[in-house]
Amino acid sequence: MKSRLLAHLIVATLAVALAACGKQSAENANEVIVKIGSVAPVTGPQTHIGKDNENGAQMAVDEANAQGIMLDGKKAKFVLLSEDDAADPKTATNVAQKLVDQKVKGVIGHLNSGTTIPASKIYHDAGVPQISPSATAIPYTAQGFKSAFRLMTNDEQQGRVLGQFAASKLGAKKIALIDDRTAYGQGLADQFEKAAKASGAEIVGREYTTDKSTDFTAILTSIKGKSPDLIFFGGMDPQGGPMAKQMKQLGLNAKLLGGDGLQTVQFITLAADAADGVIASSPGVPLESMPGGRAFSDKFTAKYGKIQLYAPYAYDAASAMLKAMQAANSAEPAKYLPELAKINFTGVTGQVAFDAKGDIKGGAVTLYQVKGGKWEVLETVSGATPNK
Repeated sequence: MKSRLLAHLIVATLAVALAACGKQSAENANEVIVKIGSVAPVTGPQTHIGKDNENGAQMAVDEANAQGIMLDGKKAKFVLLSEDDAADPKTATNVAQKLVDQKVKGVIGHLNSGTTIPASKIYHDAGVPQISPSATAIPYTAQGFKSAFRLMTNDEQQGRVLGQFAASKLGAKKIALIDDRTAYGQGLADQFEKAAKASGAEIVGREYTTDKSTDFTAILTSIKGKSPDLIFFGGMDPQGGPMAKQMKQLGLNAKLLGGDGLQTVQFITLAADAADGVIASSPGVPLESMPGGRAFSDKFTAKYGKIQLYAPYAYDAASAMLKAMQAANSAEPAKYLPELAKINFTGVTGQVAFDAKGDIKGGAVTLYQVKGGKWEVLETVSGATPNK
């Protein structure tokens, strides 16, 4: 009797399990997993900016999943695969290959130009669309890769605005340059130098450092002897903050000017009381002037804390990719890439549309200055390249 009851119990249990499996299989058959890569330095001195990018992309993915987006008759579940390139070009190519091997359908990243450019060849060869929220170096979209896009005004645009601003608005006659030898830092400094010279300024010296250095005493001492009105730094805030402090310690009275790598909350923390008066640019318009800036800021801050720099651009980059997939009714790169190339929508940061190279159309550049421990807007100018 006991044996018969046990047999019935086993049969009933198996029936329930099989029914559950059948239900799960049916559900899985109606769901498609879409993997999207996100790459930025999430360890090391640029971690704060890298996590900012990752969180911006993650927010867009979470919102897409909440909407229950359908692709080709199946519910899409978007999964963000986050990788760390440590702001290192070699690591970036390894990470890019890893994501390709994991069959990602697109990549949001990388953060730095020096990592974005070498990684872009791997994505291009694999046919994987890539949108960088923050890489500004000209060569990225000049390679002719139809898979490469960016949400940022490029260095030709930003460098030109900075060079003209230094000479015309700040009245700098003698300028010294320092760059960190990365694709971003050197490229931006090159464009700045060209524009500053064209606007009548004299370049009295150019020094070089690395994106790992924190002691700039020797090069600043050399520059001090040339009595510049202004020092332009092409690089990121882990170097810019200590540089500003050391300029003050050496009694170097030149104004410090930089690009978007300096225009962060962290720069002010690192530079401390030497931050006041420093001027830096950032592609795009101020957060409060962005079409969706206030709402995005409220949502992002509640979930992740303060926006460091590029989070709104990472959000719009991911949103552009997701919208292109919806337009194509497919997550397959070959099918949605043509839709991505012609995407046009109002995002958090402004109008999102790409030109033939993959650059954002109609980019603007905003100048900021640190006053009372906070970045304040000086002016916003068009960064659009004149017609040629």
